[in-house]
Amino acid sequence: MGSNLGERREHLLAATDLLPSRGVDVLASSSVYETQPVGLVLEQPEFLNACLRVRTQHEPEALLDACKDVERAVGRAAAGARHGPRMIDVDVLLLDQVQYRSARLTLPHPEVRSRRFVLVPLLELDPELTLPTGERLAHALAALADADQHVRAAGPPLL
Repeated sequence: MGSNLGERREHLLAATDLLPSRGVDVLASSSVYETQPVGLVLEQPEFLNACLRVRTQHEPEALLDACKDVERAVGRAAAGARHGPRMIDVDVLLLDQVQYRSARLTLPHPEVRSRRFVLVPLLELDPELTLPTGERLAHALAALADADQHVRAAGPPLL
């Protein structure tokens, strides 16, 4: 999850609190990290990011629908620039060892291996985490150049 507008930590907490009512039980949270924007829009406020470990009976598309519903409930506008500023962003990174592809969703998330702001909190939750291919995500993090993206501890876990 990420937020770079308004009360960023409050938006992360609100999303965490709303997930169970959408059939997504939150089991654990990483610490919160402050990170620089990446992607298409670099001139915007820094993000607060965290990863959650969840349990759900949802299939991939239904899980994505639950995440999008939480985004709307927290106040994310339906339109906006891709990678632009936002109140909340709730992404599905991994779903067990499922490999899935549709027009709306790819699992594992296509950028999970290349984004330090994803890997640092994700590996905090499980340092031994692997992709369905068997690749250890700790190796992907080690392969990223230090200067690529800064990630600074910014607060305790959301739970």
